[in-house]
Amino acid sequence: MTTARTSAPGETRICPHCKATILRSASACPSCHHYLRYDAVRTGGQALSTFCPLRIESTIRHPGSEEPCEYSLVLEVHDDHGKVVSNQVMGIGALRPAESRTFSLRLEVFSPEKPVV
Repeated sequence: MTTARTSAPGETRICPHCKATILRSASACPSCHHYLRYDAVRTGGQALSTFCPLRIESTIRHPGSEEPCEYSLVLEVHDDHGKVVSNQVMGIGALRPAESRTFSLRLEVFSPEKPVV
């Protein structure tokens, strides 16, 4: 006998591999790319996004002084009333003279998958 588990859209869980908070409906972790369900192996492990409404890439360079400078990459998500839903430091580091870093941000929107069997 099999029982189907269903989850509400937006419901989360913790990836057992990298401990990132991910959508319960994910077949593969978007952070560490490990498979989370057997259907991920059958479908090639790639969840297909419905659409990607936001894609940004930017490069920062050291400003040219002799001293290193530091950076913090902060991501904030706000709801439709302007309230902060999530605020996370995604990365930190330092730039030495002549160094640069490239940052990419991609927002992928998914349709919830069929219930897990």
